[in-house]
Amino acid sequence: MQKAALDRVRLVFTLLDADGTGYLEAGDFELMASRVIAASPDSGDVAKAAILAAFRRYWTTLAAELDANRDGRISFDEYVACVLSPERFDEAISDFAEALARLGDPDGDGFIGRDDFVALMTAIGFAPANIHALFDAFGPSDADQIPVPVWATGIKDYYSPEKTDIPGDHLVG
Repeated sequence: MQKAALDRVRLVFTLLDADGTGYLEAGDFELMASRVIAASPDSGDVAKAAILAAFRRYWTTLAAELDANRDGRISFDEYVACVLSPERFDEAISDFAEALARLGDPDGDGFIGRDDFVALMTAIGFAPANIHALFDAFGPSDADQIPVPVWATGIKDYYSPEKTDIPGDHLVG
């Protein structure tokens, strides 16, 4: 496994553990979804419902695939398996990536402005300097915007263990 991929997964695990127990549980995904939705007040109800559904699907997929001892929570050791077998999570990650990117485009013009991007990524828990470095790595336009598909692809790449030197590596710091 690539060290970069493991570092990315370690960071995401920490952020998804929204209540800080050291385990991922259904409540973590509900809490994270509520934070992300609150950070995007100008987004429509359809986009908000889509991100909530994506967080829920992410949890149910993880629980079904990784909760080896069926205790209703996922340890970091269990979570690492999502890097080892990314094909088991492609659909859930794809739904999540598309929903989050669409949430960042509240006016539906196909572009995400830096302010919306920063608000969502801050709600997830990433460090501000890393958020800005990531946005810059996506090559924003003169209007300081990136296309929705660029961010969605960046999210998917973040979860791909074979990917190296990707924009998402800026989030690890």
